Amino acid sequence: MATQTIESVLNETRTFAPSPAFVKQANISGMDAYNKLCAEAERDYTGFWARLAREHVLWHKPFTQTLDESNAPFYRWFADGTLNASYNCLDRHLQTQPDKVAIIFEADDGQVARITYKELHRRVCMMANGLKSRNIKKGDRVLIYMPMSVEAVVAMQACARIGAIHSVVFGGFSAKSVQERIIDAGAVAVLTADEQMRGGKPIALKAAVDEALTLGGCESIKSVVVYKRTGGKVQWNARHDVWLHDLVKTQADTCEPEWVDADHPLFILYTSGSTGKPKGVQHSTGGYLLQAILTMKWTFDYKTSDVFWCTADVGWVTGHSYVCYGPLAVGATEIIFEGVPTYPDPTRFWRMIQDHKVSVFYTAPTAIRSLIKLGADLPKKFDLSSLRILGTVGEPINPEAWMWYHETVGQGRCPIVDTWWQTETGGHMITPLPGVVTTKPGSCTLPLPGIIAAIVDEAGHDVEKGKGGFLVIKRPWPSMIRTIWGDPERYKKSYFPADFDGKYYLAGDGANRDLDGYFWIMGRIDDVLNVSGHRLGTMEIESALVANPLVAEAAVVGRPDDLTGEAVAAFVVLKQVRPTGEDARKIAKQLQDWVGKEIGPIAKPRDIRFGDNLPKTRSGKIMRRLLRSIAKGEEITQDVSTLENPAILQQLKEPIA
Repeated sequence: MATQTIESVLNETRTFAPSPAFVKQANISGMDAYNKLCAEAERDYTGFWARLAREHVLWHKPFTQTLDESNAPFYRWFADGTLNASYNCLDRHLQTQPDKVAIIFEADDGQVARITYKELHRRVCMMANGLKSRNIKKGDRVLIYMPMSVEAVVAMQACARIGAIHSVVFGGFSAKSVQERIIDAGAVAVLTADEQMRGGKPIALKAAVDEALTLGGCESIKSVVVYKRTGGKVQWNARHDVWLHDLVKTQADTCEPEWVDADHPLFILYTSGSTGKPKGVQHSTGGYLLQAILTMKWTFDYKTSDVFWCTADVGWVTGHSYVCYGPLAVGATEIIFEGVPTYPDPTRFWRMIQDHKVSVFYTAPTAIRSLIKLGADLPKKFDLSSLRILGTVGEPINPEAWMWYHETVGQGRCPIVDTWWQTETGGHMITPLPGVVTTKPGSCTLPLPGIIAAIVDEAGHDVEKGKGGFLVIKRPWPSMIRTIWGDPERYKKSYFPADFDGKYYLAGDGANRDLDGYFWIMGRIDDVLNVSGHRLGTMEIESALVANPLVAEAAVVGRPDDLTGEAVAAFVVLKQVRPTGEDARKIAKQLQDWVGKEIGPIAKPRDIRFGDNLPKTRSGKIMRRLLRSIAKGEEITQDVSTLENPAILQQLKEPIA
């Protein structure tokens, strides 16, 4: 690890306090209530989590041991308790609100279906019985490769119900990715669909599974269950293929839950964007479920009248925690959306918020920036008065996008919860609580009660406020990663490195803590640039670029430089047509000067390139590794099959300035 702290160059002074009316009705109301919870955790850490687990989770057999640290860093929470995640999400509501709508599903073509808790429970039980009829049992791994649909959530819940461990693969991933995950998990079955619909176009899924199985090493697969989404043509292998509708039609509509230990794996989720062998992040049942429930109640201030919409796909951890498990465990009505925010036109999100009276809206900064580019004033044409909380997830949000979200979408009255967390953390870790924290655009603000976050230098010592360093979590927490599936050594090395004596969880993010104690995420540690001995976070330079009125989106990477060690390379999408020639040079110079003025000459991009878009996966994640290769002038050898827009790479190879 580098021996210097990371310099913070972003200076954001605007603040936004929650309104007294919001504070009054909030589940955690005011700073005193927050401080009281933090003090309780400090006074009796395990007692704090034990109380919450007893209050919020339904246990079949209560736990007697809260935290087992005997085999650190393989921590076990509530280990001798037993429960079932599906029971906690569905059965608990059957007596109190069986006819409440659990899911409002809006398909790619705009068709809407509403499913009650009673109906969802029935469908989950029938699929669970169907899986059992294929000899799938507790501890077996099941790969789920499905469109965003009610069926995807039913599949996840059905696995949880019988104690099978699901591993969801995002529907935009390639056959090779599916094959790698089948092999690593030792999956016995794949649940898929004929096709998915995306922006009016069908995309084959079953064909990708077929291809994955022909690549070799997938002999563990005994069943391929296929949901008929479009009726598109598929190849059929009678030995293991079965239609979902045929599998469930004769099944009973009740299924006794499989009671599992709290530490029983609920799912394995492979982290995207990693090089080499995929990393299977393994989560437990009890601790994970607790964090999903608490953050619904704390971060999103859940009320029974809410209509909750998290736009994430179930292929990502956000879709696990805030589509499949969290909202259902608290008995919410939630939206599931198939498609893209720009189809049939860029008003799709705003129309859906208006039509379904969404009160809590949770999406990614990438989506927000894309929507600004497509029509910054479009939200004003819709009635968004139902909104009461806005959230962001997936990456730090730059201050200008935050301000637009606050003023144009939230009309200045909705608290924004800018949530920092990871696949590995299972749920939110650092986020403004909407009835507590005065927010600052671009800051994830303060840790949740019971989360002991800190910023340290390379020796593991806390750095003073105002300085940057490595973001760590100092104590284990219930929803934390348990291990990397099949690779405990990699788990220890990746997350509890010897640099910190194996004591702290290393998040992999650089961060700064300002004088008010607020956390600012400065980008991945490997996204830190070392320019003339100054260590700069890429996110801050990106924020400065996007603050320019000409710029819709920007991504910054480093490239080797003989003089400065590293030089800043910026890839920029403008709010106007992509410039070329002299126009491009002129705008590039303007932007270089702008960054020099906003941050300082040290942060000026040496190289600026313009594109109609940035290279993104179909989930909207910018593929920064590709940008690093382009900046260095390297040949791209990586798999680009998951790119939404491969043609963009050619544009970005053209240097301007």
